[in-house]
Amino acid sequence: MQTNTTDHQTIFAAIARWVKNYRETLGSSRELAQCDPQDVAAIAQDLMISPEELKALADKSPDSARLLYRMLAALGVDAGALSDRDPMVMRDLERLCVSCTHKRKCAHELAAGSAADHYEGFCPNAYTLDMLLAERERRPATARS
Repeated sequence: MQTNTTDHQTIFAAIARWVKNYRETLGSSRELAQCDPQDVAAIAQDLMISPEELKALADKSPDSARLLYRMLAALGVDAGALSDRDPMVMRDLERLCVSCTHKRKCAHELAAGSAADHYEGFCPNAYTLDMLLAERERRPATARS
């Protein structure tokens, strides 16, 4: 059986991405571990989260919130405009997405094109997303983003 060089390149690229993500995650965790408790508390306070939540977030992959951006797009919400308009809401959405335990379900629904219809059943951000959609409906069409 002959192996395709392209298949090997694809496999090696996937492994390289995993290693890079692992190193980045480990780096964030190590950097935070080098901070003294007062610095960790100050950073957490700036982010409006607890030091324990900050440590948990530092242990996650840098792209742990990537599904959020896909979900926002599926719902017709402009992530950039939301981030500019209300960075605290965006940060809260990202925080919940990073810690979500339903990523596989979310990815499946997004891939199937059904996430906009079913997110309320699994997404920890459902309440905030519902509020964003309701707010968008109340705004004049020219001001929507």
